Amino acid sequence: MKNYKYKVLIMAFVVAISSCTTDDLEPTLAQSKSVEQSVTKVDNLYSILKGIHSLMSGSGYYGQDVIITNEVRSDNTFSTGNSGRFTTESQFLYNNNSDLIWNNAYEVIANTNIIITADLENLEGDTDYGRHIQGQALTIRALAHFDLLREYGQQHTGSGNLGVPVITEYKGEDLFPSRNTIDEVKAAVYNDLETAFSMMDSQYDNTNVIVSKYVAKALEARVAVYFGDWPRAVTASEEVINSGLFSIIPADSYVSSWAADGGPNVMFELAATQTDNAGINGLAYMYQINEDGSGYGDVVATPEVLDIYEDSDVRLNIMDTEGEFIRNVGKYPDNVNFTSNIPLFRYEEVILNYAEALFETGGDALIQLNKIPANRGASLYSEATKENILLERRRELIFEGFRFDDMLRTGMNMEAIGTNGVVVEVIDYPSYVFAWPIPLSEMNANSNMVQNDGY
Repeated sequence: MKNYKYKVLIMAFVVAISSCTTDDLEPTLAQSKSVEQSVTKVDNLYSILKGIHSLMSGSGYYGQDVIITNEVRSDNTFSTGNSGRFTTESQFLYNNNSDLIWNNAYEVIANTNIIITADLENLEGDTDYGRHIQGQALTIRALAHFDLLREYGQQHTGSGNLGVPVITEYKGEDLFPSRNTIDEVKAAVYNDLETAFSMMDSQYDNTNVIVSKYVAKALEARVAVYFGDWPRAVTASEEVINSGLFSIIPADSYVSSWAADGGPNVMFELAATQTDNAGINGLAYMYQINEDGSGYGDVVATPEVLDIYEDSDVRLNIMDTEGEFIRNVGKYPDNVNFTSNIPLFRYEEVILNYAEALFETGGDALIQLNKIPANRGASLYSEATKENILLERRRELIFEGFRFDDMLRTGMNMEAIGTNGVVVEVIDYPSYVFAWPIPLSEMNANSNMVQNDGY
């Protein structure tokens, strides 16, 4: 654990160097001072924040692994092994030699802690803006802890109550922290999000490629749905909806919206430019193969995916069904310059979270549920059932990494799928393979770390 608490001492500024010069950092990196001493301005906090967003967009986090891994372990997709990638994940054969997102997520957390613990009163600049930046960092810290919990926590293994270490200090005294319980991690996530929302001011939100105030509530709703905290999910969703800042993308703009940046439905997306992207290790290359043969195209849809859509549903148009496999070509479409942004929070997810939470609490879920198909060229539902809500989530959020968690939180069995698309094993819920192994490097470095069962 010492590794991820100290290795960002220089990285925090290196990843943000494009947004600030050495003159902006007092003292500069060349003087080998600690990060805390180098932060003298509120603008320095913003530079670190931008660097955090860049870290999140890397292939070892949202730029590929966390999304693809959770798609190929669901009934949405599998890996053909065209380039040898994601076959072990698709077949639930992974082991502790891989760290998945462990190091990357904790690197993000370490950087957020630099911002969160900064003493604003001693910094040059707008203190209110500094509080807003700290709220943004708290939101990202909550997201990273939640990501770690859903990948490594034991909530779906049937074997224990261990979550992941909650880290709230940069360079804290505890170099070898133990795993917190699932409930402790959840409480820490909720606490960060409540604090973040109270600290942020919407007047500073002028872009959707940086975390904004209402993303904190969208994330709170996501976490609450995951854990079945339904009243909380209702309240958090309503905060977003009542803000009036977002809307569902209409049917005639649905496909084209994925090739454009932003949009009225995009609450937060990670930016990709020609100079800053995951390239051939990104989402587009993993989903697609171009006419010239470029692209790995390992991850393809299962044949049953076509059966969940009506012919009139515009969401079918993001898929190429002409070849041997069904491919995602519409979401993250730029397979040449790799400039497709990665939406992490769309308003449509909030509406679906709200519909499910209303269903679970006796509210009018049908009106909310039907807002999605009404904007997709699909038939409306005659009733709101758990099955219909999960079906609409699958239709709307396919290829974005949500389905695996939806299946787990509702206790579904999983199918391990071979490279030929044939089911090789049905894995009953719960199972130890539904939690990723703690990386071997972490087990060797931290004597207090406990491995998940089965590894």
